[in-house]
Amino acid sequence: MDMATETSANIQAEAPSHEILQLVSFELGEEEFGVDILSVQEIIRMLEITPVPHSPHFVEGVINLRGKVLPVVNLRKRLSMQPREYDKHTRIIVVDQDGKNVGFIVDSVSEVLRISSVTTEPPPQMMSRVNTEFITAVGKLDDRLVILLDLGRVLSVNQGF
Repeated sequence: MDMATETSANIQAEAPSHEILQLVSFELGEEEFGVDILSVQEIIRMLEITPVPHSPHFVEGVINLRGKVLPVVNLRKRLSMQPREYDKHTRIIVVDQDGKNVGFIVDSVSEVLRISSVTTEPPPQMMSRVNTEFITAVGKLDDRLVILLDLGRVLSVNQGF
């Protein structure tokens, strides 16, 4: 093996492997959020929501999605953000979290993003308008930041669900 080939092999062996994160990005107000695409079952337009008495303030109620009853969480309320009226861009993101399907109401769905895990950082302690206990990381893209949500914590019993 010549010196150039040996050097190339050593560099490849030492190169850090970084994971590519695939996220569904969505907006809540001025903030852009992302959730792991593998958790997302589907994205649907708003449906009629049936309120459920005595549920937490952020649970809007339930929907009937092709014969299955799913709880629907208003993500703005869950993240302690100001509520707003639903419009033609409002969507429900249906996710699977530990075998349970739940819908999250978001202002709009943006795109599917692919970002490297090396471009993410832990959330700063003083995040604007969003409770950091629900955030796993902040992804840095060219000209914007994407807040990565921890769906387990958003739906956690300890967090009021």
